[in-house]
Amino acid sequence: INHIVHNGGLYKRPFNEAFEETPMLVAVLTYVGYGVLTLFGYLRDFMRQWKIEKCQNATEREEQKDFVPLYQDFENFYNRNLYMRIRDSWNRPICSVPGAKVDMMERVSHDYNWTFTYTGRVVKDIINMGSYNYLGFAQKAGTCQEAAAKVLSHYGAGVCSTRQEMGNLDKHEELEKLVARFLGVESAMAYGMGFATNSMNIPALVGKGCLILSDELNHASLVLGARLSGATIRIFKHNNMQSLEKLLKDAIVHGQPRTRRPWKKILILVEGIYSMEGSIVRLPEVIALKKKYKSYLYLDEAHSIGALGPSGRGVVEYFGLSPEDVDVMMGTFTKSFGAAGGYIGGKKELIDYLRTYSHSAVYATSLSPPVVEQIITSMKCIMGEDGTTVGKARVQQLAENTRYFRRRLKEMGFIIYGNEDSPVVPLMLYMPAKIGAFGREMLKRNIGVVVVGFPATPIIESRARFCLSAAHTKEMLDTALKEINEVGDLLQLKYSRHRLVPLLDRPFDETTYEETED
Repeated sequence: INHIVHNGGLYKRPFNEAFEETPMLVAVLTYVGYGVLTLFGYLRDFMRQWKIEKCQNATEREEQKDFVPLYQDFENFYNRNLYMRIRDSWNRPICSVPGAKVDMMERVSHDYNWTFTYTGRVVKDIINMGSYNYLGFAQKAGTCQEAAAKVLSHYGAGVCSTRQEMGNLDKHEELEKLVARFLGVESAMAYGMGFATNSMNIPALVGKGCLILSDELNHASLVLGARLSGATIRIFKHNNMQSLEKLLKDAIVHGQPRTRRPWKKILILVEGIYSMEGSIVRLPEVIALKKKYKSYLYLDEAHSIGALGPSGRGVVEYFGLSPEDVDVMMGTFTKSFGAAGGYIGGKKELIDYLRTYSHSAVYATSLSPPVVEQIITSMKCIMGEDGTTVGKARVQQLAENTRYFRRRLKEMGFIIYGNEDSPVVPLMLYMPAKIGAFGREMLKRNIGVVVVGFPATPIIESRARFCLSAAHTKEMLDTALKEINEVGDLLQLKYSRHRLVPLLDRPFDETTYEETED
């Protein structure tokens, strides 16, 4: 389904997203593939039970067989018999800066991926298409590195205390004022871990008697935070405003279960860019619904801050909206800023409340000073406060790389999910055997990619996920595209029935389709 939205006064720009339906034959073959793997898995478990095949997985000791089991055999069935076949596609150790190119340690397995041995060889100059290095600030030289090294020599590496005790540095105060100015909000607070920014702050904002409306594809940190809060959770379909509005109406009409009292708070949880789908939240419509039904909005901009908007200020700027319309603006420093940690921005009353009641603020150790300086320097670069236009150029370069890469993949005939402006580019693989094959074949050609399968995605929607960077040159992208095209032909991955026509004289924003034979 191809969505092209230009909804009256809500959208100030075209909003193009594509989620092409899985071809029926591909879906059937994918299920058959998983069925065959499952049958062989049961056969191998039978052989392990009768000592015909060596059992390498964790099992109970004989003297503990009557105890409550530590290892659930059935739950580990997938890891043991399916994941283990393609385990070499993950956790590959790199030994360089995760920039546009990386160096990777070579490893081999002699027991079908149960264990790995390092050969001592380093594979050099692999084009990195997997890291969230959107603006190219993951680098070992330049102004950010020099500033961080200077702060390291002055403050040291660690703080050894929480912000409320002896861990509140002048650098932390400087960072928070800068973040608030960058976002256009009254106040902001920085945290040492992006995941914990969500999982530890949502419980401070809502609790029993509150209602959370969460997108079905929200990140695990949002899901964990919602569960820890004790609030009632209801799920709406991904980016589906009709589904969200129905839940809002029902919540207001019916109130809490049994008592029918009004909900204390209704909090909508959404992300700016969804990291598995490559889609962008329909923020103008979400804000319109939030205002209409008097609820609160929590926006996770982990992937969108720095990567969207004319000056990199995220999805709010991308749609030309006011930051005041978003009650809680959350984001991370781990991606566009090449650092670590997260932040929450909003009204001063909100931030003052979180400083006192957030577990992540009260109990967690403060951000490391060199990391803080990396964030400050990169953020000032994006804002142009370093006296250069380097930051603005990086934001523009990322946007150009994104559109070019997405367009070329669609022209080749791959099924690509997501929004045309999203730097997260999922390429659909579907079949379980092709997950490992695609990752291995790309690595043979010196391209590092991330492949994703069940349970991180629905069982028939396995994919490769590319993350574009401003550090990627056109030559690097062309090299990667050439190899992807070659591997796509080799593995027969070009499933799309709506192939883009590569017209050189076509206007940049327009898209032409031709129906190809099934």
